Amino acid sequence: MLMPDAARHVIDGFQFARGGGELHGRLELTALPRLAEMGVAASPGFEFQVRGGRNERGKAVLRIAARGAADMTCQRCLGAVEVLIEADAELELAESEAAIEAADDEVDRVVATPAMDVVALVEDELILSLPMVPRHEACAPREAHGQDEAGLPFAALAGLKRKH
Repeated sequence: MLMPDAARHVIDGFQFARGGGELHGRLELTALPRLAEMGVAASPGFEFQVRGGRNERGKAVLRIAARGAADMTCQRCLGAVEVLIEADAELELAESEAAIEAADDEVDRVVATPAMDVVALVEDELILSLPMVPRHEACAPREAHGQDEAGLPFAALAGLKRKH
């Protein structure tokens, strides 16, 4: 089933997994407000796929894959940097939060409900895939970003240090 841009789609988690359901489509940044709040901007959108099935232990799972380019702020030069964000996760479905908390392993789980928001699940995985420190491989000189030394945040402090 193809999902239109920015549409919210709800699935019954266990039923979707048992039936081997599949959703795929494209999500624009406007459909992903939490991602936008984290400094992701001017993205052409994210291609995604959600598939239901069973893992090697026979448990119901959702497999989520998403990919797209996004603009973030380089943490070296504070200019815009395009980063590739790729998410690939397998989430085992659980009956309750208590079942997740009681599990003594490293399996990623999510509580399955009859009304699971696919867009929110995809957005969660994209957020987890964001680079911790987005940056250019090699930053352009400061002048290329429209800043001279006087416009830099610590330029005044550097000037004071030089005087002493």
